[in-house]
Amino acid sequence: MKSADLTGAIWFKSSRSNGDRNCVEVAILDDGRVATRDSKERGQGAALVFATHQWQAFQDNLLAGELNH
Repeated sequence: MKSADLTGAIWFKSSRSNGDRNCVEVAILDDGRVATRDSKERGQGAALVFATHQWQAFQDNLLAGELNH
C-alpha cells in the first residue's frame, strides 16, 4: 500500500475531548481511508492509516464493547 499524503488533511477530534490535547485526531482522506494521530504529536509523530473497512470494523467492535477503552 502506498503511503498517504496527509498534506492538507482536515483533522478533528471528538466533541467529548476535554481540550487538553490528550486525544486522538482523525482525518477522512480523499480516497476514503481514515488517518489517525496523537494530538500531542501534530506534525511530528506518525499517523496510522486505515482502509475504510478496517476503520468500520474498529468502530463496530468498540460500540459492541469488544475493545477496552
